[in-house]
Amino acid sequence: MTKRSIFASLLFLSSALVAPAALAQDAGTPPDVDAPPAPSTQDEEDFDVSIPGGANQEIVVTGRFTPNVVRATPEVVSVLSSADIARTGEGDISGSLQRVTGLSVVGSGFVYVRGLGDRYSLALLNGSPLPSPEPLKRVVPLDLFPSNVIDSTLVQKSYSANFPGEFGGGVINLTTKAIPRESFLTVSGGIGWDSETTNQLGYTYYGSRTDWTGFDNGTRDVPPLLKAALASGKPILDGADFSQNDLKAIMMELVNAPTTLLQQNNHIPVNWSAGLTGGTSIALADGQLGVIATAGISNKWRTRDATQQTSVDPNLEGPPQTDFQRVITDNRVVVNGLLGFGLELGDHKFRWTNLYIRDTLKQSRLGLGKDQNVQLRDTLVQDTAWYERQLINTQLVGELRFDRLKVDLRGGYANSQREAPYERSFTYVRSNLPLEQDPVGNKFVNDLGGNRGGANIAFSDLNEDLWSGGIDLSYELAPRISATIGYAYSDTHRVAVRRAFQIRGSNLPIAVQQLRPDYLLSDATIQLYDITLIESSAQDGTAAFGADLVTHAGYAQIQAELFSGVNINAGVRYEDGKQSVAPIDLFGTGGSAIVETSLNNDYWLPAITLTWEVAPDMQLRINGSKTIARPQFRELIAQIYQDPESNRQFRGNPSLVDSELWNAEVRYEWYFGKDQRFTAAGFYKSIDRPIETFTSISTDSVANTSFANAPKATLYGGEVEVQKYFALDKMSDAAFWQSRRLVLIGNYTYTQSEIKVGAGDTTVVNGVTLNAADFFFDGSPLTGQSDHLVNFQIGLEDQDKLSQQTILVTYASPRVTSRGPSGQPDIREKPGISLDFVARQGLNLLNREIELKFEARNLTGRNYQEVQEKGDNRIFLNRYKLGRTFSLSASLKF
Repeated sequence: MTKRSIFASLLFLSSALVAPAALAQDAGTPPDVDAPPAPSTQDEEDFDVSIPGGANQEIVVTGRFTPNVVRATPEVVSVLSSADIARTGEGDISGSLQRVTGLSVVGSGFVYVRGLGDRYSLALLNGSPLPSPEPLKRVVPLDLFPSNVIDSTLVQKSYSANFPGEFGGGVINLTTKAIPRESFLTVSGGIGWDSETTNQLGYTYYGSRTDWTGFDNGTRDVPPLLKAALASGKPILDGADFSQNDLKAIMMELVNAPTTLLQQNNHIPVNWSAGLTGGTSIALADGQLGVIATAGISNKWRTRDATQQTSVDPNLEGPPQTDFQRVITDNRVVVNGLLGFGLELGDHKFRWTNLYIRDTLKQSRLGLGKDQNVQLRDTLVQDTAWYERQLINTQLVGELRFDRLKVDLRGGYANSQREAPYERSFTYVRSNLPLEQDPVGNKFVNDLGGNRGGANIAFSDLNEDLWSGGIDLSYELAPRISATIGYAYSDTHRVAVRRAFQIRGSNLPIAVQQLRPDYLLSDATIQLYDITLIESSAQDGTAAFGADLVTHAGYAQIQAELFSGVNINAGVRYEDGKQSVAPIDLFGTGGSAIVETSLNNDYWLPAITLTWEVAPDMQLRINGSKTIARPQFRELIAQIYQDPESNRQFRGNPSLVDSELWNAEVRYEWYFGKDQRFTAAGFYKSIDRPIETFTSISTDSVANTSFANAPKATLYGGEVEVQKYFALDKMSDAAFWQSRRLVLIGNYTYTQSEIKVGAGDTTVVNGVTLNAADFFFDGSPLTGQSDHLVNFQIGLEDQDKLSQQTILVTYASPRVTSRGPSGQPDIREKPGISLDFVARQGLNLLNREIELKFEARNLTGRNYQEVQEKGDNRIFLNRYKLGRTFSLSASLKF
């Protein structure tokens, strides 16, 4: 008997319990119904079973068959269902993904698969590609996606030809909330507390009245005079194009105190969030129309008291070159909305999804320390910034079914933006000499560009558009044999501009140099002391760039049962990609020292997976494939970018080329119960020309991170996963235990990687061929790769109603974030152990469903560390305490 007929029998039995009189008339047995093919990961399949009754009676039992997708799919996948996401309690999808076997989350939501960096991963939304609002990335950060808009997430680790060739470590396909089968409305809200932030010392600045919403009210708009000057096509300098009076007038138009004055706050507010979700379904003659909408906002604060150091000594000996203690306060506001429509007409389905996400970071930083380039002086640096990231996505998907022919259509447009207006920085210095040797003595001063401090301001803008489309045609050639051909297209266009300025003054009196930033740049001081604006944007074309990536792909694959218990999924993809990054000549010089980078490559990418059902509940998979990884846009342009998260500068390398990967995997799977499994896998990857980061120290002691192709690399390892439930009804006769079970979910991933550098191997940096051994050590691990990843969940849950209590443990061993400069040790991050607790409880109050959720995160109180070590010598590039966080939220369903 098939699973479907078993399920039908259970439904029949349940009907017998509620309608015994009807069934007393020799109902008979339900017909045997063939099990359906595995549906897509986001869909369940409805079916009706008609059971003959008496002379004029018939009972129709309606049920839903939910397959085990992990088992049924022809590839190696992991699936986070809506229940899995809810159990972890994470606010964004990247937090939930770090619980998946072999996955780790680095930085602001970038997912690493089996130790391969985010460049080797691919993120899709409902099967369509996504643009990125990140300057350094082409991969979208997954912390952008609140968990309330995501229904499920599929992670496929073995390549199949229907996915884009930039697969590398795996693909992450996010599926948005499905169209509801019945009407509902849910209202939610929550508050949170951070031990290192809430009600503690932090810094902020005024900005505008509407900053708490994540939207500026126009305060940070580029003022008219500066806007006209930026559009003039001339560098904003004192000379033929702009007079000193012009520059002073521009200076006086800039918003001053609201964007410059750093304010101490001894009681940073609590975190809070609110959301609204609703949906309905309308019956049609031959189907139904569904609508779903969500809206949400979260406002969170985080303060980091960070130690940030650099060294220029190969052995890290002596005092650090720079040594700062910096307090950083972030106020992050995320606003999201989703509007989806679903139409079912017979066997055909259509889905239109619209998603809006806006992620705003208001950042204030105050640092005090020493720089050996400015000996005998303490240095005080304050920064204020506002970073807007925005994603708009609209997709239309059609699934057409014609007997043995299936036609899948998809098309989408997405736009991402990042704006950073009024990035301001002020540096004050004071000497440690007595007054008789230095008239300033023990006072902090800023002479605006002399040898005692300085001030800077910058305006950045990034816009990326992505059009995509595709069609798949699948035909059932024979029972258990189907063939698919398809075409996919994507067109990405990005423009990024950063205009940076230094603020200069001359012969400022000591009393003026001591003024706080808003007084120092007041209209009066600007006019009295000829304070002007001087553009420091690079005039070689790297202040702005345009980038394009256009891909066309055709693919064919066949899925068949070779003989009983042995299935094959084999295919090949032909993918043509044209990628270009070109400087934009902002100043009309007619040329640039930086030439356009153009990569035009095409690839044949084969993939094959064999699945052998060695026993009724056991199967073995073997996979082999070839995939690629392309350089990311900003990595190809020699433009300086200051990363506010790491406080480091990044600069691209126009000489980067594509990486090619050969992948192999063997996987054993044992499904010993419903939603219970044990899996074990071994994997191997050979990478030709992997792109790696390296760091150098500039003459002014600034750490610059750049990129280069290493000659070769290998990566191999293994992973195990267990998911097991234990019924607790036999523990006690008490009613509390009768429907409860113990949940145990654990996984472990071991990974090793090695960069291969031989005699005579070279790499190319900015057009110059250099010895690869000067950048990479033979045998070094790839950046981002942890040797050990451990995830463990233990919890209690009620099977009859919502009641869950879960302890979650995550561990990642140290991983390299960048190569050490000038022969120094590599820079390594030490993630450590994280212990979380999540409790969810459902209540019924006045016939309304209420869900309460309590979260306690980082109970071990671990620290963040990014460090260089050699012997007993240590340099902390970034070290701070990660606070313990606690939150309480509730949702009410109408």
